[in-house]
Amino acid sequence: MLATAGIPPAPKPDAIVLVLDATELGRQLYLALQVRELGLPTVVALTMVDVLERSGDRCEIEQLTEALGMSVVPVRGSKGLEALGQAVERSLEVSQLKGPRGEACEDPADVADPVNTLSVEVPNSWSRGQEQRAREIARLTLIQVDDTAAPGPRTTNDSADPTASERRAFHDRARTIRAEARSNGVDLDQALIAARYRWIDERLERFVSHGKTDHLKRSDRIDSVLLHPVFGLAIFALLMTLAFQALFAGADPMIGWIESAVAWVADGTQSLLEPSLFREFLVSGVIEGVGAVVVFLPQIIMIFLFLGFLEDTGYMARVVYLVDRVMRLVGLNGRAFVPMLSGFACAVPAILATRTMERRRDRLLTILVVPLMTCSARLPVYGLMIAAMYPPGEGSSLAQGALMTGMYLFSIAAAMFVAGLIGRTILKQKPSPLVQQVPPYRRPELMSVLRSMQRRVGIFLKEAGTVILACTVLMWGLLSFPRDSEGERAAETQLEQLEQRAEELEPEDLETQVAELEKAAASARLRNSYAARFGKTLEPTIQPLGYDWQIGVGLLGAFAAREVFVSTMAVVYGLDGESDEQSRPLRTAIREQRREDGSKLYTARTCLSLMIFFALACQCLSTVAAARRETGGFRWPIFMMIYMTALAYGSSFVVYQGMGLLGFE
Repeated sequence: MLATAGIPPAPKPDAIVLVLDATELGRQLYLALQVRELGLPTVVALTMVDVLERSGDRCEIEQLTEALGMSVVPVRGSKGLEALGQAVERSLEVSQLKGPRGEACEDPADVADPVNTLSVEVPNSWSRGQEQRAREIARLTLIQVDDTAAPGPRTTNDSADPTASERRAFHDRARTIRAEARSNGVDLDQALIAARYRWIDERLERFVSHGKTDHLKRSDRIDSVLLHPVFGLAIFALLMTLAFQALFAGADPMIGWIESAVAWVADGTQSLLEPSLFREFLVSGVIEGVGAVVVFLPQIIMIFLFLGFLEDTGYMARVVYLVDRVMRLVGLNGRAFVPMLSGFACAVPAILATRTMERRRDRLLTILVVPLMTCSARLPVYGLMIAAMYPPGEGSSLAQGALMTGMYLFSIAAAMFVAGLIGRTILKQKPSPLVQQVPPYRRPELMSVLRSMQRRVGIFLKEAGTVILACTVLMWGLLSFPRDSEGERAAETQLEQLEQRAEELEPEDLETQVAELEKAAASARLRNSYAARFGKTLEPTIQPLGYDWQIGVGLLGAFAAREVFVSTMAVVYGLDGESDEQSRPLRTAIREQRREDGSKLYTARTCLSLMIFFALACQCLSTVAAARRETGGFRWPIFMMIYMTALAYGSSFVVYQGMGLLGFE
């Protein structure tokens, strides 16, 4: 983005505040040199100075300021912010248009000639100054010879932005010059990188005074294990399994409390209101529907808390390094791991994060596979299915955690497989190498982790209060109308006859018969509803996956948002004759469901088939909308929906039918 300074419509920044980590100064100075080449007023905010000092080292601020030609301000938490603001004000008063200050870093001759050639092609509409040369160098080193699309917004239209064609022409010329340099045996990237790191290596000892070095040796010893190509991945899988098992064990009591609270509110509402359509809507459509999703909030909080601690310690950056080997084998750019990691929370911001990737091919490929990552929306579905297979307090103590870990690993494997397939066919190109900074190990900051968790949980609750509520109300309407079906009328007629004979029956018998007839009327109404008609039409298609028409209705709602499946099933089973009985948790209801022949519906085969379907299907309209915005059209989002749905159906079919052949129920 720095290379776009002065290119219309991007405005030229007045000043730059560059945040550098004092504990990783050797690596981060590379960015400082790139920023300095722009010739814009720049102030360095140097963080982690206190951490560096605790390790026995010390940063020489004056030496660093003199060499960079920039103001360097140490920032320790909130301390130093006032001095940072004053430094920014001073920098705006100093003109840096004559070129970078400080000790110069000369461009190698191999780079100078191609840059001079490219400078002739700079469009007249672009601002010219010190940043021009930085822009030319960036263009030469960021593009690839076989890249067919220029960096920048994917939605740019030439007619709406006349500078788009200029950017594209400039990019094409840069690609040609890069190809000519490569044909002459000149590696522009290697030459420029070597020159910048040579400048850093020659001066780093002046910038940092070293004290004790035991912490470096200790970090290296830990990395020798955690970054091992075999043991490292095994340790990561073990950590995730233990975390998920702790998640199920620790969250189950809280889930039970929330289920009880939802049931208490539902039963209280039923007792306060007279039987009516509004009471049915409020209890079954709103309270039980949304409540069925909210009950999984403890699990979501705990998983975000765990991932936040791993990120804050610096461990997740090392996982990036571990999986880069695998990602490169399937044609994915190493930078794709950051969006893919974000995809574990939500695919929408993960798709937006692909903007940091320079090549359009890499962006497209990452966008197409990011929705396969296990986002928080899938957790309620997974939790519900795992609870059906392994009720709390029953079965193997590690089965729940191992199965949840397996689903996470399955999503990663699926993304790798799809990336390899598409990357070798539709988007065939070599991936660019990963440049990943590995931070030092740190003690997690509790408040930072809690803020990150709060932000992610807030997104989940916002969806529960908006998208999920709207979809649940819509599904309730589709499941409740039309009324006055033949079966419903027959049950109501029997109720009227029963009321006329009420004095002839014992109170207990009367109550039992009334409950059975009310259940029959509700069941008849449900089976005659608009949603049921669709589900029964769909049922022959989904029967090979182990699903009945009720699950088909849940899948219909889930294509708006995955969590809607849980709320829809709560409405389905709540309307199925349970409206005047004490509310029951959804986890209990699904374990009691039977097929028409009396066999158990949610067997291990069905549950695993459903989990695989939700792991692979594209069931989120927000994700599709984000993909359309980032790719600039409907072509790739439609392709994404088609391939993911086909992959989900085929994989679920193989799982369900394959387990049947192996003798599973």
